[in-house]
Amino acid sequence: MTAPTHDDIARRLRDAYDHGAVPPLRDGLGPVDVDGAYAVQTINTRFWEAQGRRIVGRKAGLTAKAVQIQLGVDQPDFGVLFDDMAVPDGGSLDPARALQPKAEAEIAFVLGKDLPDPETTPQMVAEAVATVHAAIEIVDSRIADWKITFADTVADNGSSAFFVLGREGRPLDGLDLFTCGMVMEINGAIASLGAGAAALGHPLNAAAWLAQTLARRGEPLKAGAILLAGALGPMVALNPGDHVRAVVGGLGDASFTYKGA
Repeated sequence: MTAPTHDDIARRLRDAYDHGAVPPLRDGLGPVDVDGAYAVQTINTRFWEAQGRRIVGRKAGLTAKAVQIQLGVDQPDFGVLFDDMAVPDGGSLDPARALQPKAEAEIAFVLGKDLPDPETTPQMVAEAVATVHAAIEIVDSRIADWKITFADTVADNGSSAFFVLGREGRPLDGLDLFTCGMVMEINGAIASLGAGAAALGHPLNAAAWLAQTLARRGEPLKAGAILLAGALGPMVALNPGDHVRAVVGGLGDASFTYKGA
């Protein structure tokens, strides 16, 4: 049997959004096939752009060392944020739009300047940041039962789905993003705890890695881009009706309800 091409795998993942999760992509991608996985992600990114979706930013994933070890890799990954993935702060997400979603609390940056340098440092990111926000990423997987390898999640756009950006952005100056605490509540009960240091040791480290990686790929981050810097604590599976609120020290909160309109 002929192995599926990158285009075949990309189509399989696109179809999963409408027809349900698919088995792991082992028949066409090795567990740590970095180049192949990003090739599949890029095929779908270009497809969706041609359909009219607009890129508004990027997300860093696998920023916790424990998760990297679990998946047998030594690097984070990234995915694309499209305009139609944004859920308004305090708004709702219809469960019909997701397959097997989980929520994780994050810190988000909105850039005020371009970051074109492949040697971008955390300090250079800091100088380019316009505002910092509490955020929630709603991750989802088109791979059945979340049985993912590194290649599965990268090909699947970093297992991304939706995001909530706290409406009140703060200037970076004076914020302690290393020790700031995070509490995520589901229906008023604490469901996840964490700190800024969980994202590659500091959220600015994660953002610098993202800027370097994208610059080297010829897709540098531009002013206005939203950067999700990675989970600050464990992700939590969602059930219809759940109200999710993430509070990050110094940044305020972000929230949404997982229910239909």
